[in-house]
Amino acid sequence: MLAILERHHFSFPSIFIYGHTASGKTYVTQTLLKTLELPHAFVNCVECFTSRLLLEQILNKLSHLNSSDAGCSTEMTCETFNDFVQLFKQVTSAEHLKDQTVYIVLDKAEYLRDMEANLLPGLLRLQELTDRNVTVIFLSEIIWEKFRPNTGCFEPFVLYFPDYSIGNLQKILSHDHPPEYSADFYAAYINILLGVFYTVCRDLKELRHLAVLNFPKYCEPVVKGEAGERDTRKLWRNIEPHLKKAMQTVYLREISSSQWEKLQKDNTDPGQLKGLSAYTHMELPYYSKFILIAAYLASYNPARTDKRFFLK
Repeated sequence: MLAILERHHFSFPSIFIYGHTASGKTYVTQTLLKTLELPHAFVNCVECFTSRLLLEQILNKLSHLNSSDAGCSTEMTCETFNDFVQLFKQVTSAEHLKDQTVYIVLDKAEYLRDMEANLLPGLLRLQELTDRNVTVIFLSEIIWEKFRPNTGCFEPFVLYFPDYSIGNLQKILSHDHPPEYSADFYAAYINILLGVFYTVCRDLKELRHLAVLNFPKYCEPVVKGEAGERDTRKLWRNIEPHLKKAMQTVYLREISSSQWEKLQKDNTDPGQLKGLSAYTHMELPYYSKFILIAAYLASYNPARTDKRFFLK
């Protein structure tokens, strides 16, 4: 990725980076842009849920690059994409931005598909529309084929971030070892954790959550003086039943961390915990309930009546 980030020459008009969650897309992009000190505006599309909020956020972040004191710069307003193009030319006309590539990073870019139809094609051709040295970077968890508008658009440079291998996860998670324990002791614990959860979970954030949550139980025999740090067999026998419980409850986040800690202290079965919904009923999101009920009712209607019943 470092090879495609240019400072003074015209770069790709748009770059599409995709991969599963917690595969390092956002972190690597932000780290490279900050380390290379490239002018950029980073925007999360979840926060900017309308095209107006998105365009104004981009303009305001770029305008802060021109001001020595970000608090003194005035907030810019933008109604349409045509206004955005004109204002973008004004913002990037500063001397220190003329000879550099300006990067606009849009995280969670899949939300752009729910905005105005001209927004995504316009951002893909922003370099052509503004005649400026600008590159738009899209970060997404879905593939480009599900992004492409039906009317056709400028094709971005596509870059894929693969999932972490078990060796990579082992190295990353081992960096979180508590200072009161040795690195080898915590690495052995991570190896056991990945041996249980790697087949069902590759999410680094989820694995890190599980590692922190279950580590006190793993080192419990060491704290009580019943085993040493190298007694891996005894430590494994102590942690194995608790990891099986975690497979049933914590991975699905059906209970909170405080509830899980209370469950471990009381040594109770997770199914006995009050409020646990896994084995009684499943609570769906608000709109999903209506979609499911509508689909169930519609399945009893003849196909020829769909137009008459659902047209309005």
